[in-house]
Amino acid sequence: MSLILSLLLDALLGEPPSRIHPVVLMGRYLAWAWPRVRGFWSGAFFWGLGAFLFTFPALLLDLLLRPLAWGWVALGLLLKPLFSLRMLLEEVRGVEAALGEDLEEARARLSRIVSRPTKDLSPEEVREAALESLAENLSDSLLAPLLYYTLFGLAGAALYRYANTADAMWGYPQHGPRGTVAARADDLLNLLPSRIAGLLVCPPRLWPRLLTEAPKTPSPNAGFPMAALALRLGVRLRKRGAYALNEEAPSPTHESTRKALFLVATLGYGVGLVLGFLTWGPR
Repeated sequence: MSLILSLLLDALLGEPPSRIHPVVLMGRYLAWAWPRVRGFWSGAFFWGLGAFLFTFPALLLDLLLRPLAWGWVALGLLLKPLFSLRMLLEEVRGVEAALGEDLEEARARLSRIVSRPTKDLSPEEVREAALESLAENLSDSLLAPLLYYTLFGLAGAALYRYANTADAMWGYPQHGPRGTVAARADDLLNLLPSRIAGLLVCPPRLWPRLLTEAPKTPSPNAGFPMAALALRLGVRLRKRGAYALNEEAPSPTHESTRKALFLVATLGYGVGLVLGFLTWGPR
């Protein structure tokens, strides 16, 4: 019941204020710790310290609330900030709307959801990058935290969200050994969710092609949902100088984005509801 409540809160209200948002707090800790990280071992220590600081309280709250008659309400409220679908859909929709009016505004809006430089991207590349982010975050921002909540409760969702945030801040290749633990932990936790997302998005008849397209990306995981969306829509998704998924297909259009938004919204909330009903009860 708590999972279904959290989905309802996401659909109706979106994100809580940043001052009480746990992911914002995770980001503040990681920003504080990063200047103190000197190499692999200090990176491992500060990553582990953050994991404990955010996961252990979640475990205690789960153990405390789960036996209570109305504990599922509190659990639903606590789970909601650990995943996000409505905000993802709004951001991608905003990029698409800006593309029809002002390319510079579209590039600026895109920079909020991707890590690559956006200032010199063409309109086609802006749309492709937005769709890549939509696909990847279907796994990272929704499916993975809900899956770990289903398996391990609030602590599982909190640990995943922390690991994913740490990777986004510390896990770049240019950071070298300092960010190795953050990058590898996120890779490990996303192995299963990314492949599930890819199989759900991609039509079964195209699964063999998914297995050949997905490894084209540098990430061991992101290629699965991104390639799946490219194959599902029959479009090309690419990152300049890095990869091209479904390369022979045309670049996506406004209609492609509309279809992708509907697909991700339907699939995201649908999978969440299925997980909720499968675990019907306090969790």
